[in-house]
Amino acid sequence: MSDKRQRRSAGLLLFRRSNHGLEVLLGHMGGPFFAQRDAGAWTVPKGEYEPRETAWEAARREFQEELGLPPPDGEAVPLGEVRQTNGKIVTAWAVEADLDPATINPGTFRMEWPPGSGRTQEFPELDRVEWFGLDRAREVIIQAQAAFLDRLAEHSL
Repeated sequence: MSDKRQRRSAGLLLFRRSNHGLEVLLGHMGGPFFAQRDAGAWTVPKGEYEPRETAWEAARREFQEELGLPPPDGEAVPLGEVRQTNGKIVTAWAVEADLDPATINPGTFRMEWPPGSGRTQEFPELDRVEWFGLDRAREVIIQAQAAFLDRLAEHSL
């Protein structure tokens, strides 16, 4: 049985090698719901796509939209899919690249805030990005996406 409304997202997980081991670039979800959260509020830069677009095309497009920077070139390491607790299926690739978090220019979204106020406000998709070692990344990333970190670590051994 297939659900035509199945939500799918795709993204790119940048990684780099440092003196402390592998580091990954994660984005902190913007907007008022995540403003005071750390654990579970960090994500692979990603976004939803429709069936007419491939996951790879969506991952590269969403990187540009979420960070305001072109996606890096380089070998794309498939990290597979995960299903998040909200039911969304996320597909990711890892790409080795270095990016200065200060250079991002995030896309935005609009929502009514506060709820029921009738006021619409604009918020960044990601309010900041940071490099994390794998152990710290596992503490803050959306729980289901931690599988991407494990798969990257296995690939990089």
